[in-house]
Amino acid sequence: MRKSSVFIIFFLCWGLISAEVFHFSGNRVQTVFAKGKEHTLLTGNAKVVSDDNHISADSIELFGKDNSYVLCKGNVHLINTKKGMDLTCETLFYDRKLKKSMVQGNAVMVDRENQLVVKGGFLEDNEEQEITIIEIGVRILKEDMVSRSEFARYLRKEKKLELSGMPVVHWKGDEYRAAKIYIDLDKDEITLEGNVSGELTPEEEGKKEQGEKKSEQQQPENGKNSTQNQKQ
Repeated sequence: MRKSSVFIIFFLCWGLISAEVFHFSGNRVQTVFAKGKEHTLLTGNAKVVSDDNHISADSIELFGKDNSYVLCKGNVHLINTKKGMDLTCETLFYDRKLKKSMVQGNAVMVDRENQLVVKGGFLEDNEEQEITIIEIGVRILKEDMVSRSEFARYLRKEKKLELSGMPVVHWKGDEYRAAKIYIDLDKDEITLEGNVSGELTPEEEGKKEQGEKKSEQQQPENGKNSTQNQKQ
């Protein structure tokens, strides 16, 4: 009962002094008020809800000045209602003031607005700049396109992708490989740089093979060091 009372008092006071009011809850809540060590730990069905973000996890820790930092662990699920983003992972660190998040462990981000799915071992997202950096076993999926690489930058506002680290793109039945691959999702345009190779498939055959990624097992043709291809 004492812990519940402390939680309610803390919640009301925090709501009065914070620039951004948010709600939090959990099956168990522990709060420390000692100066310089202030933090709140939520465990069991833990949730933090602000105007734009809904976060749930096995445990959520709020700390830092004005509880600016949020550390989530276990079955993390973040929904950004403003941008139409959905993220799941094992660990998430979120800076509420800077609007930045760092994600680790089987990260899957769904961009509903651009109809894109991003997967990777590590992800860093900047909400204000609308830029996401993805690393380790990167997979990006969109209608008619599947890509893999070790590093990627996703510029949501410009609707562009930058892939490096042995990138391979399967797009509308064709396969592209290069040192770096740039994709303009809005214009349906792909640009290849360095050690370019690829395999172009006739349109009808490409439709049958779409999504199966069979071309990864075939020997690609040698290409020029830099090329650009636009598919209708």
